[in-house]
Amino acid sequence: MLFFKNAQQLYQVAPLEELGWLEHAFGTRHAGPEAAGLVTVQQIHSARVAVADGRQGKIGEADALIARLPGARVGVRTADCLPILLADERLRAVAAVHAGWRGTIGGIAQRAVAALAEAFGSRPEDLHAAIGPGIGSCCFEVGPEVAGQFTTLFPERRDLNRRTRLDLAEANRRQLVAAGVLPARIYCGAPCTVCMAEDFHSWRRDRDKAGRMLSVAGIRAQS
Repeated sequence: MLFFKNAQQLYQVAPLEELGWLEHAFGTRHAGPEAAGLVTVQQIHSARVAVADGRQGKIGEADALIARLPGARVGVRTADCLPILLADERLRAVAAVHAGWRGTIGGIAQRAVAALAEAFGSRPEDLHAAIGPGIGSCCFEVGPEVAGQFTTLFPERRDLNRRTRLDLAEANRRQLVAAGVLPARIYCGAPCTVCMAEDFHSWRRDRDKAGRMLSVAGIRAQS
């Protein structure tokens, strides 16, 4: 399996484990990655990307962070929205992305790929992308006011003018491919947060009682 739960109750992705310099983990309701030295943002369901290098703590309003300095760690918090972690195997740069349906419509994953290129010179073909646990198509039922905004991402569908289900992971996978990330390096198949109450918080399931899971990508200081 691509996604597996480790001894610390965190989800990881097998191909990313092969990058010895990379720290990565998707949190659960039981555990989260170490928060010390973590850079985060105030998430606002936007397509804004922040550069984390040389900064600490919460650094403003955005929905993705990128970093390249050794020791840098970036993270996002989710409870049904998708956490997406990017890693540039050539330049050892990383990104953490918060992709809800609004951010997906805004192209937040594509913007993160572009920001890595603009800030650090990353090439899309050098990136790995892991789309972590979030609401699955099994549970993400929306009305036509939301579904209708996905016609460009799902041109083959004829049911977006009525209540239907959407696959956010597939929408983001398509956007990453369009941004130049190789399909074989986009890792999907993470668990659904709504279905797996034993492992995950879910806003759709628990509403205001829902907590948040922390997902992190980092560059090991010694590698």
